[in-house]
Amino acid sequence: MKDIAAIKQPVINDFQRFEEQFKAAFHSDNQQLTEIYTYLLTNVGKQVRPTLTLLCSKLCGKINDTAIQAAVALELMHTASLLHDDVVDEAKERRGNPSVYAQWGNKTAILSGDYLLAASFLVITGINNSRIWMILANVGKLLAEGELLQLNKADGETVSETHYFKVIESKTATLFSACTEVGAISAGADNEQIKRMREFGENLGIGFQIKDDIFDYSDSNIIGKPTGNDLREGKITLPLIHALKISSESERHDILHKIQSISTNESYVAEIQEFARNKGGITYAEEKMAYYKNKALEALSAFPDNEEKEALIAILDFATARNY
Repeated sequence: MKDIAAIKQPVINDFQRFEEQFKAAFHSDNQQLTEIYTYLLTNVGKQVRPTLTLLCSKLCGKINDTAIQAAVALELMHTASLLHDDVVDEAKERRGNPSVYAQWGNKTAILSGDYLLAASFLVITGINNSRIWMILANVGKLLAEGELLQLNKADGETVSETHYFKVIESKTATLFSACTEVGAISAGADNEQIKRMREFGENLGIGFQIKDDIFDYSDSNIIGKPTGNDLREGKITLPLIHALKISSESERHDILHKIQSISTNESYVAEIQEFARNKGGITYAEEKMAYYKNKALEALSAFPDNEEKEALIAILDFATARNY
């Protein structure tokens, strides 16, 4: 499996342009914001999303300024959403380091996220394409809707696959599909190509999120990081949803009670994880992930074989086979 650094190679020169513009968008004369953004920029993630935008743009034609600007705007939105999510979830860590929320407090984290959203809007004003504007505006709307949906704790509605997929389509898949779709549009792709790029991103995003949710029920010694964080926040994801679906009424009642009582009994986390594993929850989630991976591959099938397509397939493999 290729790592992200290798996957970026077909667009490495343009990715460097993205990085320059992304860092420039963080500029502020405010000393505290500068301190926070320096911290964020030294702890950036894998940057899968801008890589997707550039690869899809090159696959459909040529990377231009519009593709770079769209990649910057989307990554700014994504970073802002992480700052806000950490406040909502009261998350102390992000990518193995203290979160901005933990370091500077909830008010500062929220306002820093707001600043990045405004910075994203400024970047968008430089894009001369109303179709891309609409896609980017819709991303902001759906990210908020997804977070609100996920605020609902363990009850009858949230313990369903319908609710689960509605949340991850809004919170994760919409951002991935926007990255791939605007990449295609910026390159002047035809409507069929744009549709396929959007479908690729959407299915990739769903598979990516399912993999993250599988980690929450995995053995922390195997994946090398703490697990059970979603459970501590009262979030029920696919492995447990399946386990509850095939359980008896008494088992279901017991597990839902334990989820609601985790704050007073940490041992419930391990019990619930074991319950989900024993009921085949991880296996079921892996089967669903494979289904969406195949749908993403199908969306790519109409494109010619080249290094950009190979890199997109490598991202798909990475998203569904990674161990972190």
